[in-house]
Amino acid sequence: MALLVVAITLGNTVSLLVFLRSKQFKTCQGYLKTSLALADLAVGLLVIPYSVYKEVNRLAYGVERQDGHGSLPCFLVGPLYAWCTFISLTTIFLLSVERSVAVFKPLHKRVVITKRRTVHLIVFSWILSLALAVVPMFSSEQISLEYSCCSKMCNYVLNPGNESDWNVMLLFPTFDFSLLGGTFAINFVTFAAIRQNCKVRKQMSLDVQKLSFSEIAAAKTIGIVTFAFSASFGPIAVFVVGNVLGYEWCHFSFYAFWILTCNSCWNVVIYSVRDQKFRLGVRELFTAEVLKSPSQRAARTAKTVAVLKEIFRPEST
Repeated sequence: MALLVVAITLGNTVSLLVFLRSKQFKTCQGYLKTSLALADLAVGLLVIPYSVYKEVNRLAYGVERQDGHGSLPCFLVGPLYAWCTFISLTTIFLLSVERSVAVFKPLHKRVVITKRRTVHLIVFSWILSLALAVVPMFSSEQISLEYSCCSKMCNYVLNPGNESDWNVMLLFPTFDFSLLGGTFAINFVTFAAIRQNCKVRKQMSLDVQKLSFSEIAAAKTIGIVTFAFSASFGPIAVFVVGNVLGYEWCHFSFYAFWILTCNSCWNVVIYSVRDQKFRLGVRELFTAEVLKSPSQRAARTAKTVAVLKEIFRPEST
């Protein structure tokens, strides 16, 4: 758990620095990736450390201690984890929509998807995700939060004898599967268009507008991010449905929650492997000399020479 905290925190901190410092990421896609990195960073800084604390406590005292119903730490950490998960899901959906518009309407992308609209959508997704995360808490007095010794996470629990109130928990998998289904549908249509465009590129047809390599590469990267999140989220969705049906699945709950948690550091790995701009941004971040083209280096040298001449120019009498 401690190693996961380090990996998630360092990876997403580097991502945020790259997205915020590099001019090439001052785009709508860059804003969305920043939102995704912030949600993942919150998991590494706030959610997992509490689990580390509880497990260290258990090892120190040799007993399985559970927080009581309504415990303040779990009251904060539990909804926060659900909030970050929903933010990741909605942001991936928005990234897929942005790539789809870029593929189908490349000339109109700057008009349809503006930075202002993107910021508004990001704020709306954060508010919607927060509302969904706290719905079970306020929908029934019989549902509360406690630290689970099975999943090593703060989970929603139901008081005995009130199984009917668990139906509200079906809101989570319903929303998630609906949004994931829409994301997969958008990606499928986008990749079909990219495949058709690649065929046209091979035929060297001049009548059809071709996509740039960067647009295709960005769409593929978002597709891989979507697949990685879906694979990570699948077990937790199965666990929630099973809980509603009455299954406990103690060992399965541990793997389900922590597979999803590990996804918070996978996005950085995917960017590092797939996105050349991201790699250049990381290199610029950790090196003193920024890589420049020959023309840029020549212009910089000429500017430096002009400044030196101005400094050492003899004063006129």
